[in-house]
Amino acid sequence: MPWEFRDKVCIAGIGETKYTRWGKQTKSEFALTCEAIINAASDAGLPVDEIDGFASYATERQMPAHLASALGVKRLRYESLHWGGGGGGAPGGAMNAMLAVATGVCNYAVAYRSLCQGQFHRFGQGAASPNAVVGMEQAFRAPWGLLSPPQDYALQARRYMHDYGVTSKQLGAVAVASYKHAQKNPRAVMYGRPITLEDHQASRMIADPFRLYDCCQENDGACAVIVTTAERARALKQRPVYIMGASQGASYRGAAWIHNWPEYPSAAFTEVAKDLYVRAGIGPKDIDVAQVYENFTAMVLLSLEDHGFCKRGEGGAFVEGGRIEMGGELPINTSGGNLAEAYIHGFELVIEGVRQMRGTSTCQQPDAETCLIAGGPGVSPCSDMILRR
Repeated sequence: MPWEFRDKVCIAGIGETKYTRWGKQTKSEFALTCEAIINAASDAGLPVDEIDGFASYATERQMPAHLASALGVKRLRYESLHWGGGGGGAPGGAMNAMLAVATGVCNYAVAYRSLCQGQFHRFGQGAASPNAVVGMEQAFRAPWGLLSPPQDYALQARRYMHDYGVTSKQLGAVAVASYKHAQKNPRAVMYGRPITLEDHQASRMIADPFRLYDCCQENDGACAVIVTTAERARALKQRPVYIMGASQGASYRGAAWIHNWPEYPSAAFTEVAKDLYVRAGIGPKDIDVAQVYENFTAMVLLSLEDHGFCKRGEGGAFVEGGRIEMGGELPINTSGGNLAEAYIHGFELVIEGVRQMRGTSTCQQPDAETCLIAGGPGVSPCSDMILRR
C-alpha cells in the first residue's frame, strides 16, 4: 500500500549560488545561504517572508533563527537538523521539511545546505587533535594515520574490489560519466574540463585505490529548495515536482565504529532503500534517472547495488559501456554531481533531481518521469528520495 504522504508534498522552488573551488568565494557562508534561499523563493514565486520552516543536515552552521531574522520571515514555526556526518542527510533534510509540511506544522519549508570549505575546515584534509578520544572512534584511527575521508573509504573500496574483482577502470567509468555530463552544465566547476578513462588512469594516487578523479571536489556555495503541499504548489510559479517517497535511517549496527559493521562492504542503503520503494510504490526498474552521491567512485557502485539496480558485486560491470551516461539504461549525476559540478555536501543533487523532473536539466533525460536521489553512502544515518513529474 502506498505511503500516506506519497504525492502530498512538492518541491516548488530551487535556488543556488555560484559554485567555486574552495577558498574562492568572496561572500560569507551566511550570506551565500541567504542568497540561495532568496533564489529558491523567487523561483517558486513565493515571497521569502512566507517561509515558516527550515531544515538542514550534518554540520550546517547557519541557524534557522538567524536566517529567519535576516530574511524578514514573519513567523518561524519549524526547524530541524538531520543528524549525522557526511552527506547522508541530503535527501533527509528535504524529507524532514516534507514531513513538517505534510503534517501541517508549517506551510512553506526551505531545506538548504551551505558549505564554505575555504572559510572553515576542508573535509578532505586530516584534522589534528591533542586528544585522540575526541570523537571516540578517532582513538582507533588517528594514532595509525587514518585521518581523512579518502583514507577511510579506501579500506572499504579495496575490500570490495578484492572480493568481487572490481577494477580501477570500472571506478573510472563513474568519473568519466560525471565529467561528461558536466560539460553540458555551465554552472559546473569542471565545465570545459572533460576527462577520458585514460586521464583517470593517469591521475595521481590519493589513497589506494582512489586516484584524483575518484574523489569528489572541495567547493564553496549554497543551495536550497522550497517544499510545500501539492495544493499550495499548484498556485505557485513552477511546475510542481512531487515527492513519491523518502526514507532515512540505518541498518543493524550500521554505525559500528572502525569498519566492523555487519554489512561490509555496502553503502549502508539496504534497509533504507527497502522503505523507499515500499513508500513510493515502485521499484528500481521504474527509475528513469538517478542522482547518486559520489564522495568516492567505488561508493557509487555499492549504492547502485544497495538500491537493487544490480546484484552484490555486479556494480563494476553495471557502470561499463555507457550504461550510466546519457543514452544509457540509467543515467546518473546528470549535472556532473559531486565529482564535476560541485560538492555542496550533495544537496546540489536534489536540485538536479528537480530539474530533471521539470524537464529543464542541461543534460535532460528524455521523458523522465521518476528520479532517485541517494544521499551520502557509507554513513549512518543515510537517506533517499524519489521524485516524480
